[in-house]
Amino acid sequence: MKKLIANLLIFATFIISITAFINKPAISKPFPPKNSDTLIYPAEKHFANMRQLTFGGDNAEAYFSYDGKWLIFQHKNDKENVLCDQMYIGKIPTSPNEKFEPKMISSGKGRTTCGFFTKDGKHIIYASTYLGGDSCPPVPDRQKMKRYIWPVYDTYDIFMADLDGKIVKRLTDTKGYDAEATLSPDGNKMLFTSMRDGDLDLYIMNLNDYKVTRITNTLGYDGGAWFSPDGKKIIWRASRPKTPEEIEDYKNLLKQNLVAPTSMEVWIANADGSDAKQITDYGQANWAPNFLPDNKHIIFCSNHEYKRGFPFNMYVTDVNGNGLEKVSRDNGFDAFPMFSPDGKKIVFSSNRDNGGGRDINIFIADWVN
Repeated sequence: MKKLIANLLIFATFIISITAFINKPAISKPFPPKNSDTLIYPAEKHFANMRQLTFGGDNAEAYFSYDGKWLIFQHKNDKENVLCDQMYIGKIPTSPNEKFEPKMISSGKGRTTCGFFTKDGKHIIYASTYLGGDSCPPVPDRQKMKRYIWPVYDTYDIFMADLDGKIVKRLTDTKGYDAEATLSPDGNKMLFTSMRDGDLDLYIMNLNDYKVTRITNTLGYDGGAWFSPDGKKIIWRASRPKTPEEIEDYKNLLKQNLVAPTSMEVWIANADGSDAKQITDYGQANWAPNFLPDNKHIIFCSNHEYKRGFPFNMYVTDVNGNGLEKVSRDNGFDAFPMFSPDGKKIVFSSNRDNGGGRDINIFIADWVN
């Protein structure tokens, strides 16, 4: 168990981090010299012209703007006095020698997670605990609990800010966890996870009138949801405790604003939550799913090949869960994939090229079908 916990610590650092300020954001290096791309493993046939954008700390959940020109992501680095995740945005380089120079857009207070650009390109949404206090909220003592645990802080709410970082609207104000928001292709609907009704379920907010509709109601953690590119489907990760012991354990943890995310599968449904079905059944942790540009395939992160619970790699299947193909090959961590609006590029977070340390960085590559 100690070994499992140690291995899974990396898995935690991006989802449950946040705070402070940064004077020198991690910036990217130019593209590697032609024919010497050491960032791609030989079997990674879907990647080409890969570029590392950040160097140092924990950098995760990097997502494209609607025009494909910008990224928003969360960054943490103790060496820079960024003690828990803060939101950053940066323009994607368009030439080999152009640097990636992100700037912090959150306030430096509390912990943030799950950033996303709005359709108009003038605002972002993200979740933050800053109303619950300026400092980083405490991380669970996993050694004391003797297993890997995620906190779902009840001080998380979702906010909209302009590109100068000024918060212009608080989108959620209910008691309990509200986070993990993404937007529909037309930019009018926000899909997010909330504990407002006592369980971790998915909800949709209409951004025109802020009306909220609950779309999942099965016991278990439903989160990390995305719309398909055509807006007709959604995909997400879910835990489904079944035995009396599993159900009791899940409920006891939830009372403490905690979840154990080591058993999750990928689910898909219509955009309104109807016709929900589980499309993976591999055991262990299958999560961070997203759609490919064709609306017919999905990509997700999993550790199912490894009994020790690590590494995590990315895999592709069709929307029915058939035709599993391993996409990434790092021996540490590959996750949080998102395709550019034109479908030509993929961005994700990885341990690769970090000198054998635990840094999680952001990588962007051409996607090869």
